[in-house]
Amino acid sequence: MANKTTNTASAPESLRFTRVNAALGVAGLAVLTLGYWLLARGSITAAPLLLVLAYVVLLPLAIIL
Repeated sequence: MANKTTNTASAPESLRFTRVNAALGVAGLAVLTLGYWLLARGSITAAPLLLVLAYVVLLPLAIIL
């Protein structure tokens, strides 16, 4: 029988939560909050831009990196 070696130790290392993830997540939540606050105040230019920035850039980067 051949020995099968599995490399299970490297999988959890790639899923570590670092300070970069936390910083991007906090920045994403802050930008979301600011975007919705501006939207409630009637902004039709800055609010959508901030919401797109948060949903499309910051929060996915917080998950991926």
